[in-house]
This record gives sequence, structure tokens and C-alpha cells, in this order.
Amino acid sequence: MHDNDEATDEVADEIIDTLRRWVDEVVVPESSALELADEYPTAMAEQMEDFGLFGATIPESHGGLDLDHVTYARVIEELSRGWMSLAGIVNSHLICAKLISRFGTGEQRDRSLPGMATGKLRGCFSLSEPDSGSDAGALRCRAVRDGDEFVINGTKMWVTNGERAGIVALLARVPEGDPMGSGITCFLVDKTPGKQSGGITVSRKIDKIGYRGLETVEMSYVDHRVPADRVLGGDQGIGNGLRWALAALELGRINVAARGVGVAQAAYDAAVAYAKQREAFGKPIAKHQAIAFKIAEMATKLHAARLMTYDAARKADAGERVDLAAGMAKLFASETAAELSLDAMRIHGGNGFSTEYPVERYYRDAPLMIIGEGTSEIQKLVISRTLLADD
Repeated sequence: MHDNDEATDEVADEIIDTLRRWVDEVVVPESSALELADEYPTAMAEQMEDFGLFGATIPESHGGLDLDHVTYARVIEELSRGWMSLAGIVNSHLICAKLISRFGTGEQRDRSLPGMATGKLRGCFSLSEPDSGSDAGALRCRAVRDGDEFVINGTKMWVTNGERAGIVALLARVPEGDPMGSGITCFLVDKTPGKQSGGITVSRKIDKIGYRGLETVEMSYVDHRVPADRVLGGDQGIGNGLRWALAALELGRINVAARGVGVAQAAYDAAVAYAKQREAFGKPIAKHQAIAFKIAEMATKLHAARLMTYDAARKADAGERVDLAAGMAKLFASETAAELSLDAMRIHGGNGFSTEYPVERYYRDAPLMIIGEGTSEIQKLVISRTLLADD
């Protein structure tokens, strides 16, 4: 290992240690009350700004931390161990930033990334629609050129941070006949944070069983005008939106895998602590083989999920193709989070069904990771196609 690698590792460990202390001292004691009230964690988000987390993967040239993927995965794991919704606040933002830094024009990068790196400008990513989820190619939102602007009409669903965002990476279809081409295109839509901005309306907040405390909204676009220079990548970006979005979602899948590891770790820690102090039949339940074996299985799955997540992150850092590794990590880690959260609830017995203990929150948060950034079934499709592709 080179000296600069050792220095980088030391900095990464310092970041994680600082974050871990903050999660233990601030997030863990306060998260359940905020989550049950579905209240946005304003003070926590401001602290995350101070830590620089909104610029975690944004290049240093534009004010970001430019963390490698492994360190970023560790950051997301720590946040999710405390409260998975905190990871969601930065994920949608950083997918938007990744699209701009990787595919945007120089002017687009200079305009948006410095503000996004501080968190003062919040970003969000908008692909899903009421009739278009896993089948992203079926999206109906349209962008029709009118002079040097595009007029956007359509409805978008499941937009995380949609209300607080000042910039939306929006996927819309440019119809046939446009002089620069047609197809699904990514637009960088500037908006004023809030429920209404130009032709954009946050039409409703989606109430969820878990992943609470941050807004997930439906957004409608009615004759909303966007300058042509806000097509991601300029004119050559027309028709490339879906391909570029799927590339950016690989970062999202590493994020969701890391979230899964964090929630699984929290569930495991809660189960072990409870099993050691809860007594039944004259001894702590951890001394009963049925519980001890369950904890052994939980630890093994957690370790495997973490190794797979870090492996995908390392491949991304090495510049290798990561669709297979990220798909496998996301599939396994999200399913592991769901299994371990239910295991932890079982070990807690009746108390696991009470909101007095945090395991019920892990149980409600885990399904989001099985669905978000591509369902488990979509991951299996991606994995199998890659494995079975003709050379």
C-alpha cells in the first residue's frame, strides 16, 4: 500500500469515527420520536451539511469531499444504523449530482455542483410515474421543444426530497420530430423549494409505513418551461437520459446495499443486547440454543452483506463495470435487512411489536430497500442477463 493510500484510509476512518459518535449521541436517541411523528429532521440535516455529506461524492474541484465509493458506503451504513431515512436525504441528492458531474456540460457542472456540495442547493431524482416503475421505458412525461425552451407535461411519483429540492434531475420523453433527436431525456429542472414553482406542483405527500421523516411526493408538471440549455449534456443528451440515469443508479444501488447493511447491523445489535438481558426459564435467552443459533445466523448474513457491498464499491473505485456486483449486493443486503429485522423482532417477543423498542422501525424500513432503486426481481433480471450474456 502506498503512503497516500494509508493517509486516505486514515481520513476515511476519521470521518466514520466522527459520524459514528454523532449517530450514537444524537441520531439514535431522537430518531424514533421523529420517525413516528413523520417529522423532517431539520437539525440533523443541518449537521449533515456541516459534515459535508451533501458533497460526499461530488468532485473536490466543485467543493465536494470526493469520497471513494467504499468510504461513501461506510458513511451510508452508519447513517442507516441510526435512522435509514437520513441516508435517503442524501441519496436522491447525490444521484442528481452524479448525473451532472458525469454527463453534464462544463457550464452545468459549474452552475449547480458548488451549491449542491454544501447542501444549500438540494437535488432530487425523478424517474418513476404512476404507470411507470420497473418498466422505465414506459414513461409518459413529455418535453416538447418551443423555440429555445422545452414545455414539460406529466406526473411523477415517489420523488424523494421533491419539495425541498431546488434542482430536479427529471426524465421526460422528447417526441419524434425534434431536430436534435428524440427519446427519454434528462432535464435539469430548477425550482424554488416548496409546493409550487412555475408549472410544477407538489400534488401530494405519499404516506408510507416506513422511511418516514423525509418527504416522498407526487409532482405534476403542467406546461412548465425549461430552457434548452438545461438538457443534461446539452443537445447530445437528447435520447440518452435513460441510459445515463441507469448508470447513475449504480451509485444508488451501492447506497441501498449499504443502507441494508446499516439497518441489518442495527437489528443485530438490538437483538444481541436484548438476548443478553432478557431472562426466561432462569437464564438470559441468549443462553438458550434456539436464540444463540439465530444470532449466529444473523451475524453470518450481516457479514456477507457487508463484504458484498464493499466489493461492489471497490469495483466502482477501480473503474470496473459494477452492474453485476452492485445488483448482487443490493439484492442480498436488502433481503438480509428484511430477514434480520424480523429475526430481531422475534427475539424481542411481544416487546418487538411495541414502538417502545426500535426493532419495529427496522422492520418497517427494510421493505423500502427491497423495492427502491430496482426491486429484487429487477436485480435478478440484471444479474441473470449479465451471467448468461453471450460473449
